[in-house]
Amino acid sequence: MAKEKATHKDRSYTEAVTRLDEILGQIEEGEVDIDALSGLVAEAAELVTLCRRKITAAEMQVKEITERLEREATESAKDEEPPDEPPF
Repeated sequence: MAKEKATHKDRSYTEAVTRLDEILGQIEEGEVDIDALSGLVAEAAELVTLCRRKITAAEMQVKEITERLEREATESAKDEEPPDEPPF
């Protein structure tokens, strides 16, 4: 388990969710010894924190990209507008 804790930060979102599902399944099916329960709950809490961080980071990246694209579109539209000169 010490090795698992060390690698939690290196897990992908999908790996973390898969592990959370495994832990939940073990607990729901009663496969977990009471002595191991607290360790699994602690591991699950770390994985949830990791998933939240990854979701937040992804949201920030999407927001930054969207804002950049909107700025570029606005700038491009301004460049394409004809000058405000009389038609003569």
